[in-house]
Amino acid sequence: MTSTHGRGLLHLAAAVDRAGVYEAGSYVESARLAERGGLDFVTLGDGFGRPGPDALAVLSRVAPATTRIGLVPTVTTTHTEPFHVQAAVATLDWVSRGRAGWRLDVSATEGEARLFGRRHAAPADALWREAGEVADVAARLWDSWEDDAEIRDETTGRFIDRDKLHHADFVGPTFSVKGPSIVPRPPQGHPVRVVDATEGPARTVAARYADVALVRVANRAQAALLRDELRGRAGEFGRDPDALRVLASLTVDLGDGEYAAEPAWGAAQFERVRDLGGGVPRPAAHGPFYRGGPVDLAELIAAWHETGAVDGFHLVPAEPSRDLERLVNGTVALLQHRGLFRTFYPGRTLREHLGLARPANQYTGTAGAGGTR
Repeated sequence: MTSTHGRGLLHLAAAVDRAGVYEAGSYVESARLAERGGLDFVTLGDGFGRPGPDALAVLSRVAPATTRIGLVPTVTTTHTEPFHVQAAVATLDWVSRGRAGWRLDVSATEGEARLFGRRHAAPADALWREAGEVADVAARLWDSWEDDAEIRDETTGRFIDRDKLHHADFVGPTFSVKGPSIVPRPPQGHPVRVVDATEGPARTVAARYADVALVRVANRAQAALLRDELRGRAGEFGRDPDALRVLASLTVDLGDGEYAAEPAWGAAQFERVRDLGGGVPRPAAHGPFYRGGPVDLAELIAAWHETGAVDGFHLVPAEPSRDLERLVNGTVALLQHRGLFRTFYPGRTLREHLGLARPANQYTGTAGAGGTR
């Protein structure tokens, strides 16, 4: 578990995006590779303004082909129905037996708005305010079934105890939801919510609702400042700051493979890379970009984490097949060799990987047994 004093466990995640790829096998292969490395979760981006398969549907296909790794699709909160979104994410949690996450995002362009024809594009602050309301109502709907609401009594014909269903009764400026949900409470209680908190309008949503906040910054000092800000704001919302994981999101080009980690590498060789300077992220149009070898990347990850700047990293391979393989078999293997990252999954759910408790049901005040079925 993460502690206010000292560093907590190192958390690692990777993107499995593949431009122009619609065949499921490629995504399954990438997720299995990341799972062999013990990564906490994989992400798959999505949005109305770009071509590609539906991220949530793809990861629903990946779920039965994997056993431990968390699965986090991007699902926008703009132009979508919150009731349907939460039900789909809850379904992914059931399909994966407690390994689902949800990366919240917004759709800000007029082109995306024209795809639906319901309303014009809105400013970022309004869209993220709506995203926060969607996150809120999703949690209410996930809690709308108590953990033991299902009876399934064949002798009486009773499937559900209606006294253990609750109405969300949410009314906001852009939508209203009554509930209850059509999906029983997910195995994790609440699937893990992930928010990119780099830009200002998203930070309030991340501090108030996210379990994992991503920050795209090019240096350690910026990362530490953002982590402190997010944790502080989480505390202002009445949350335990230790229940928020802050990961640096970094695009990585590991084409310089001559520094690939060897099994015999130990602390002395690892420190020598640090002395030589290693690789450092560089600012780029779409966020920080790292180019170097797997060993230098391992040093960067260790240095940022050991100083408490971040709780871990979300790594985006520049070349999906090559860089994910070098990340897992090079960078992660070296971190494992040094005892800085897990060599096996101690639990089954994504919340367990992240060291996060199963949330109590807000209508009953109890966490319940939950678990997989």
